[in-house]
Amino acid sequence: MNTFIILAQAAAAGQTQQQGGFNIGNLVPIFCIVAILYFTMIRPQSQRQKQHDALVKSVKSGDKIVTSSGIHGMVSNVKETTVIVKIADNVKIELEKSSIASVVQRDDAPATTTTAAA
Repeated sequence: MNTFIILAQAAAAGQTQQQGGFNIGNLVPIFCIVAILYFTMIRPQSQRQKQHDALVKSVKSGDKIVTSSGIHGMVSNVKETTVIVKIADNVKIELEKSSIASVVQRDDAPATTTTAAA
């Protein structure tokens, strides 16, 4: 009978050692992975989005642009959410501002290319 009690006590002591407690050292790798993902994926994407938003807000009449679908043209009118782009003589199309991929030439500046990855 004493053997049974000793074995039961040893098993109970072994269980408490196996369960362990909350250890903050176990969370350090998780925090490192989250930080790496943030700085390699999330932050660059948000910066590109901010650059694209600034590009779209700065578009004005007379700018030569390229759309995300590859259409080259000159902005003839800017509305709240759309722009009217002249792509040929007597051919104008209305596009969403978000479809502007880059500004090729500003109306008041020499030929430079400003791009925003969309």
